[in-house]
Amino acid sequence: MAKKILTEHINVPGIETFEVYRKQGGYTAVEKAIKTMTPEEVVEEAKKSGIRGRGGAGFPMGMKWGFLAKPEGVPRYLVCNADESEPGTFKDHHLMKCIPHLLIEGMIVSSFALGANKSFIYVRGELMYVIRILEKAIEEAKANGFLGKNILGSGYDLELVVQPGGGAYICGEETALLESLEGKRGNPRNKPPFPAVKGLYQSPTVVNNVESISNMPWVINNGGDAYAAIGIGRSTGTKLISASGHIQKPGVYEIELGVSVDEFLNSDEYCGGIRKGHHLKALVAGGSSVPILPAHLITKTAAGEDRLMSYESLSDGGFATGTMLGSGGFIVFDETACIVRNTWNFSRFYHHESCGQCSPCREGTGWMEKVLHRIEHGHGSMHDIDLLVDVAKKIEGNTICPLGDAAAWPVASAIRHFRDEFEWHITNPHEASQPGAVFMGAVLA
Repeated sequence: MAKKILTEHINVPGIETFEVYRKQGGYTAVEKAIKTMTPEEVVEEAKKSGIRGRGGAGFPMGMKWGFLAKPEGVPRYLVCNADESEPGTFKDHHLMKCIPHLLIEGMIVSSFALGANKSFIYVRGELMYVIRILEKAIEEAKANGFLGKNILGSGYDLELVVQPGGGAYICGEETALLESLEGKRGNPRNKPPFPAVKGLYQSPTVVNNVESISNMPWVINNGGDAYAAIGIGRSTGTKLISASGHIQKPGVYEIELGVSVDEFLNSDEYCGGIRKGHHLKALVAGGSSVPILPAHLITKTAAGEDRLMSYESLSDGGFATGTMLGSGGFIVFDETACIVRNTWNFSRFYHHESCGQCSPCREGTGWMEKVLHRIEHGHGSMHDIDLLVDVAKKIEGNTICPLGDAAAWPVASAIRHFRDEFEWHITNPHEASQPGAVFMGAVLA
């Protein structure tokens, strides 16, 4: 059985309450950090752990903390990004719903490390019931002396605020989130300056993901070196994976980074394999924004090596033959899935969620949606395929935030690996436009 850091106690009855969480060893990391460690020592343990941001970017969390400016007399803030809007990703939702005190404890430890006396959890607005769960957990922690003034008699104060978002995907980008948190329209900011220098209210700010912060209690209790010993290479620790699609056992799984894709996909401990009577066709490994992979590049790299669930192995081969771990949204497709229809659906999402600030994204996402709609509904031409590739290239790298890239990569990779399916839609328009029509010429595994 794989090591469990985040989900070890998640199925304990009543774990969402302070009393039960405390009995399972909860808040011991707060006691250890505040009573026996300096903020600098906590930051050092985060650096030793090698934990990388679990929201999608994979940037080392301890290094990010080390960039935080510390001018005299200026407040610092920690903001937890719980906006989780990436299609195919639902692991943070699961964690907050089932074991909210783990996130609260992580927020306290992390805020202490950063010298923040007021911190925020920014939650996607549709998850109002999760917001209520978090608010209750905060009240329980405060009533037991772990939040508020003079925590555990240490002299350290912390106010923790849960802020609902408006349900905008763009607010998952950290600077757009900060704009929203300030009560403005959620438009990404130009960088520099970076949030570590001028973030929330123009003060030094760190923005971290729910899963990233929730690892900190274990890191403090067991040490950064112990965390770094789990996983493989620079992909240290465990990772929550949101598994969905055409598999036997969809759900949220905690894996040790470095487990093979084949084991994760096919073992009974995890996904349980493709649904009976069907074959693997494609995989989106890290949420809708990462490149899609065809069957022959899922369990093996182009070089013939085992593909692993790690940042490095999934990206092996670059975008030509690899993908990204991203946020861990693991979407599996069997031979009944239409890649063109799925790509169109992703493009509809990104067009709808574009903030409109940058013209390549604002206009380009709309063009891609329209052209894909045309192909899917039997009105496309061969020229449209190259047009999509061209538009994707003109969006990628030309926007303030990564939403443009997130919209371009799925389209470019779908054409790269499944061009024959796009061509079939164009050469067989009547058949392709029928409800439930699926191209059956793809290589299956």
